[in-house]
Amino acid sequence: MQPITEIIKPLGLSSDDLIPYGKFKAKIPLSNFSNPTKKGKLIVVTGITPTPAGEGKTTTAIGITQGMGLLGKNVIATLREPSLGPIFGIKGGGSGGGLSKVEPEDEINIHFTGDAHAVGSAHNLLSALTDNIAQRGKLEDFSPSGITWRRVTDVEDRALRDIMTGIGGKNNAPIRQTGFDIVTASEIMAILALSSNLEDLRYRLGKIIVGFDKKGTPINANQIEAVGSMMALLRQAINPNIVQTSEGQPVIVHTGPFGNIAHGCSSVVGDTLALHLSDYVFTEAGFGADLGFEKFMHIKSRFNNLEPSAAVIVASVRAVKSHGGVKTKELEIPNEKATINGMPNLIHLIKVIKSFGLPAIVAINKFPTDTKEELSVLKNLSEDNGAFAAVESDAFQEGGKGTIDLSESIIKATNKEHPKINYLYENNMSIKEKVNNLAKIVYNANGVKWSSQAEKRIKEYEAYGWGGLPICMAKTHLSLSHDRSKKGLPKDYIFEISDVRASIGAGFIYPIAGNIVTMPGLPGNPRKLDTNNNSEIIGL
Repeated sequence: MQPITEIIKPLGLSSDDLIPYGKFKAKIPLSNFSNPTKKGKLIVVTGITPTPAGEGKTTTAIGITQGMGLLGKNVIATLREPSLGPIFGIKGGGSGGGLSKVEPEDEINIHFTGDAHAVGSAHNLLSALTDNIAQRGKLEDFSPSGITWRRVTDVEDRALRDIMTGIGGKNNAPIRQTGFDIVTASEIMAILALSSNLEDLRYRLGKIIVGFDKKGTPINANQIEAVGSMMALLRQAINPNIVQTSEGQPVIVHTGPFGNIAHGCSSVVGDTLALHLSDYVFTEAGFGADLGFEKFMHIKSRFNNLEPSAAVIVASVRAVKSHGGVKTKELEIPNEKATINGMPNLIHLIKVIKSFGLPAIVAINKFPTDTKEELSVLKNLSEDNGAFAAVESDAFQEGGKGTIDLSESIIKATNKEHPKINYLYENNMSIKEKVNNLAKIVYNANGVKWSSQAEKRIKEYEAYGWGGLPICMAKTHLSLSHDRSKKGLPKDYIFEISDVRASIGAGFIYPIAGNIVTMPGLPGNPRKLDTNNNSEIIGL
């Protein structure tokens, strides 16, 4: 690794522009860039619907950044911050792999610059202040039974999903049912990711709904008088973090909203700053194109002058074969037929990207067991069905050198007039109309089935004036549908909405499709970390 002060020099920055966190990572204070101008091209990196085989989206995004660097381009990657929950839950880190990693890998994955802790502290402070206000009766008709704001922790712990708090009595909180979510599912994390500056952060925090009074009127954080204290905890967390790839290109790693519940993208300020400092910015959207990419476009891009020039969709032969019905333990066995059978998922997502008006470049993440025939099927069917290009990528084994052809295809795809973006719904549509459009165009459903609870919520939210907010669908990432068992390209089915909730501070409505858990549990064999005698993390 090079000192971070060396990494920033090609960007025109100096050590005076940084808040250093040791030798290899730093924050860039927003106060240095009060009105950043946009000069670069934004490319969003998404993927096929995730499978147990792994797609290598983050590794590919980092590898492309390295490849562009080898081509002499001024480039920055913008990625989400990893969360401790998935680290110990074996999902893996958020820093890439092989020769395409973000460093210092151990620090990025464990604690980093403390942003997640700041979010958790601000969230739980609001919980405590809300409990206090309600118990003391300081807001008319607002009692503890009306509180909807839960607490958060950064560790997966199924014992905290649904709990009873308080033991009653004069000196204690009353007994009530509540629970914990994981920090990445906190609305404050989503707010931090979407805020454009400190003033916007303050405004959004004030709109957080913490509960309802006895008349059904929403109670927000402004009424709790919690916003100033939360701002004090988050004042540094809003500043983007800068680190480096294993080949020395700058990477902004900032915020990590949950991809199922929230929009699953890195921060607005990170992308905005990167576009001010470089010619090409590669930003990653969480999960597949039916979740992360769609939410990036309708929630992050649409309202923040962050419309991309193209989208890269990462796929692997292994992932395509998984959608073609092959069991995980048999994915290394050559199977050209299964590759053909699994392609409808990728083809559909290429069409989804193109429906927004963007060129789609397929990055074929190579594995040693891929055959020429399987790779040919993936390439030819992608290009025959609308992909601008489908190019093999070997970022894991070769780093930037393994993505040169892919990088050149991206340059070619974006070396033209900026595309006119088409959104899939108008903001003035009703909540039901927006969801129906997404269900038919993105999830390939015939229609939508609403539970009675969801119907009730929609009427309430539209009465409150929240109907014009964008949709942030909460659903499984393992299927285009609401049912994780439906692989490939589900069709001739009805998309089921079980409930509808609102994140007013973040600025979106999130319908819940199927059963979504906001507090994951640890697996049978959680990851075990340790340190050696030099205090270096091992086991990561």
